[in-house]
Amino acid sequence: LASVTFGKARAETLPPVVVWKSPTCGCCGNWIRHMQGAGFSVSVHDTGDMAAIKQARGVPDTLLSCHTAVVGGYVVEGHVPASDIKRLIAEQPSAKGVAVAGMPQSAPGMDQPGEPYTVVLFGTPSGDRIYAPH
Repeated sequence: LASVTFGKARAETLPPVVVWKSPTCGCCGNWIRHMQGAGFSVSVHDTGDMAAIKQARGVPDTLLSCHTAVVGGYVVEGHVPASDIKRLIAEQPSAKGVAVAGMPQSAPGMDQPGEPYTVVLFGTPSGDRIYAPH
């Protein structure tokens, strides 16, 4: 029971996640469920103009994926694991956000193990860098 209480208390300290996605993208829904399972509250906006959403949030063309989110003031592009987002929130680096470019099959929401991928921290004063290899 103590761990359940701790889990609820922790979830209340996580910032909300706002996601923009195409209304027809199933893997985005899977990533949203991954985030909810990690304790985040998620609000979703379906849009037919993802390019405008990404451009407005400064997502580099080289890091584009299927959905874009904002969490704790950071942009989260694509299938970034919840654990890396929790680390981002805890560390508060000087950056625009994190991204998983493309749609790697083993990333959360895709859920087919075997394909290595990288989470990139972008928009830092010293340029983009690897944040977490998976």
